[in-house]
Amino acid sequence: MKKFYFFICLLISLRATAQTGVSEPAFQPFDRAMQQFMQRWGIRGASVAVGTQGGVVYARAFGSADVAGTQPMQPYHLLRVASVSKPITALAVMQLVEQGHLRLTDKVFGPQGHLRRPYYLEAIRDPRIYDITVQQLLEHTAGWDRNTNCDGQDGCDPIDFPVYVARAMHAATPVADSTLIRFLLTRGLNTTPGTHYAYSNIGYLVLGKLLEAVTGQPYETWVRQQLLEPAGALEAHLGRNLPAHRLEREVSYESHYQTEACDGSGKVVPAAYGGFNLEAMGAHGGWVCSARSLVQLLQAVEGRAGQSGLLTPATLATMAQPSAVNVHYGKGWMVNAAGHRWHRGEMDGTGTYLVRTAGGYTWAILLNTRPASEACWQELDQLGWVAVQRVAKMPAHDLRPPTRNATELTALSDSGGVVLRWQRGTGTRCLVLVQAERPIVDFPLDGTRYAPTALSAPAALGTGTYVVANTAADSVRLPHLDASRRYHVRVVEYTENASTGFQPVYVLDGNPTLTLPATNGAVAAGGAVRLPLYPNPARTELTVLGVPQVLPYEVTTLLGQRLRTSVLVPNQTIPISDLQPGHYLVRFQLPERVVISRFVKE
Repeated sequence: MKKFYFFICLLISLRATAQTGVSEPAFQPFDRAMQQFMQRWGIRGASVAVGTQGGVVYARAFGSADVAGTQPMQPYHLLRVASVSKPITALAVMQLVEQGHLRLTDKVFGPQGHLRRPYYLEAIRDPRIYDITVQQLLEHTAGWDRNTNCDGQDGCDPIDFPVYVARAMHAATPVADSTLIRFLLTRGLNTTPGTHYAYSNIGYLVLGKLLEAVTGQPYETWVRQQLLEPAGALEAHLGRNLPAHRLEREVSYESHYQTEACDGSGKVVPAAYGGFNLEAMGAHGGWVCSARSLVQLLQAVEGRAGQSGLLTPATLATMAQPSAVNVHYGKGWMVNAAGHRWHRGEMDGTGTYLVRTAGGYTWAILLNTRPASEACWQELDQLGWVAVQRVAKMPAHDLRPPTRNATELTALSDSGGVVLRWQRGTGTRCLVLVQAERPIVDFPLDGTRYAPTALSAPAALGTGTYVVANTAADSVRLPHLDASRRYHVRVVEYTENASTGFQPVYVLDGNPTLTLPATNGAVAAGGAVRLPLYPNPARTELTVLGVPQVLPYEVTTLLGQRLRTSVLVPNQTIPISDLQPGHYLVRFQLPERVVISRFVKE
């Protein structure tokens, strides 16, 4: 029995101390501090990234990504960030201000405001709501106080009682974020706008709707396209309520209590999974991110060494300026006189910290267990300082993944097998992964190199996921595959050079994928028919991949002037030696459509 208990204790210890990601000797004091913190407070899993003005110098993970403790946390895992979503929203709003689409003094509601739809205005009972400005929403001074009870509830934050809100507003469940806003509009304000600080989740939901009204785009779409993607912070999405709808590479969360399901079914469920309505938290608490993407976002916003930021220093200074009624909160950030700014986030199954120091350090610590006490939070608050203060010399490498994926993955069958082609992203090389019968769920690990293997050899990744190519090119030929099986293909860009310390760092979010075997002819992801040409550029002739039959074709200029008309048969080439150097088109007439391919004559 003693041996059994020892074994259980050993498993628990291993769960908390497992470390993944690129090891950095200079950060060993932080590694130990992180392990001790997790063991002391019973934290299941954590992901950590640290950045300097030169890049991401540390990206590691600890413990387990799943509640069962069977899957190690990796730096590529995504975690809910709760109220760390507010700085993301604040950055987006400040970007709109800098671009001239908004002013901080703009009114939010009413004929002179940005939200002027009857849907909102008909719910307003308190005329002071028409005085709320963009700045007051950012600074939590709009006049709502969630600590004042309403409707017999404990407090007045509608996110805490979504089913009641749906009933009170005669709305469907799960309740929408716009309904939560309307509910609070009907209850009026607790204080005059601009006179009192009171932390408000709904205020940031209003900012999300404001962004949509100004840009004409969904909140997530605009933030990803205009803020996150330019920053290279690809590992960030709005999350979902239930385990069945988790994002790829999203962790599972340790829920500590149960509550009524937000879908109105009357069931009692884990709060982290269908109790609270994450899908209605978007702009105030709905983001799911990796730690390294959060660090990349702040680095890009501020600017890295020798590079200007996405926001100007003047805009950043305005964002960090404390409000007139709370010297500790700016616009989406806690701030202090030393020039540091930070935010924490918490909900059942989640604890997060995001920090930017006056000296240019940035760190993100994401947990899939909610800290159980304020003492735990205080220690978490100090952990990042352990990293930056105990490292004698910061590493010179930058562990940022490639900022742009490969795209346009196609598969074409010919007499030699299957040719995969794609457009390269910003990495130095690509892995081509193949998995039979099921989508790929096993991924390459940062710091690990993979040699290509045949499908008959042991799989390099997990159960049945093969690395069939490791290449700097934009194509690869696979041997004939078993036509009775479905093969899932994925192209993963990675960077391995002096900048990364010659450690491979992989980008996994948004990789192009497709399913084989292809149908007769040329099949691209999504079913689009293509007939790629090679070599391209070319001097004398073009080979056409995937010619399924006799095809009429014509060669034209980019303006459509016809230069040649002929018929192509399988294994025949198109002669181009008589053409002048330049850009041309080949138009193939398939039975059901025309396919156009472009080429360059050298």
